Amino acid sequence: MAVRCITCKGRGLCGRPVCPLLIKLEELAALPRIGNRLSGESPPEVFVGRHGYPVVRAGPLVPVGAPFEQPALDIFRIISLRTRMVRSELEIHVDDAKNPGRLLESAQHIAMSSRPVETEVSFVKPPEGRMLFDGVLSPMGPGGRIEDMDITGNPSVPRKVDRIVGDTDVRASSAVCELYSSSISVDHISRLLSIGLLGRDRRLVPTRWAITASDDIIGNALRSRVIDMPEMVGYELYSGGILGNHFEIILMPGAYSFELIEIWHPGSAWSPEHLWIGSDREGITGRRSYSPLAGGYYAARLPVLEHLLRIKRQAGVLALREITEEYWAPLGVWVVRDAARAALSSRPMRFESLDEAIRSAESRMRTKSSEWKRYSNAFSRQTTLASFFPA
Repeated sequence: MAVRCITCKGRGLCGRPVCPLLIKLEELAALPRIGNRLSGESPPEVFVGRHGYPVVRAGPLVPVGAPFEQPALDIFRIISLRTRMVRSELEIHVDDAKNPGRLLESAQHIAMSSRPVETEVSFVKPPEGRMLFDGVLSPMGPGGRIEDMDITGNPSVPRKVDRIVGDTDVRASSAVCELYSSSISVDHISRLLSIGLLGRDRRLVPTRWAITASDDIIGNALRSRVIDMPEMVGYELYSGGILGNHFEIILMPGAYSFELIEIWHPGSAWSPEHLWIGSDREGITGRRSYSPLAGGYYAARLPVLEHLLRIKRQAGVLALREITEEYWAPLGVWVVRDAARAALSSRPMRFESLDEAIRSAESRMRTKSSEWKRYSNAFSRQTTLASFFPA
């Protein structure tokens, strides 16, 4: 049986050498003409590929043309800006992070910065190839093999980042959590993890793995604190989203649990023809395996745990993510994280029962609850979700 696009998300599980959905998207991108030399401000951003692991291609992203600007919340505008992000690629073994040469060390300095870094890169030949779309990563433009690279500006490195990077005795998971507790952004943390700057046994980590690992490590640490909080009283519903990703998030009485239901409408990024619904969940002990909903699961869970800590409560959580045709190109799991945060920043609606909360959520969704209820464990016993998960 063919693997569904929604579960593959461009990873090649269908056996085809290239993803036909991504090829269609790449054909829409008008890639800029690039010479052998490029100068610009890296956002800062680095990319470590996964193909050929443990020998991978890694390097900073450098924009073509005007200085990089944060994309507005419009998919066409985002893709237009991201086509200018050229991948400068150095072929390197992941273990070389322990003793980096000059080029890798320059990429590491860029990754440490909290602000754009002026960078000059010369390529063996002009960068070429397709635009890179991915279910976890932000889109990127063509790539080229690095001949030489120089940092011509001064990286702005937060003191905490400098200290943690210099500490080779702290475990990577502890380093991630310490950086997060010091208000270092998740994107910055995943960048450091990817380029081999955290932990005792340092190595390069493919960027898509590092992004999900950062969400997961931080989420697990937050969950360990949440489960010691008092339980939620009553039902609260939060609603909102961005870029065709709409969330309805219900908090209910009981011990901590998290359930995510994804509803992909026809015309959305990974579901071009049919409605697709999937779900996954965890209890107070967390997960024992990688979620079938991939990086989106961990990206949605993190804002929920952040919110529970803010309100100092544990709760059963039912998160409904509805993806419409407005989200027609994959932009990365940052969209999921930001959409969930947008919903949780809304004013909570309070109800006496789960059924009342569901009816309210349904009024803002395209999909009737009768279509997705069978994917959920939240309805068998409304008093608590925790009993539905293994201890």
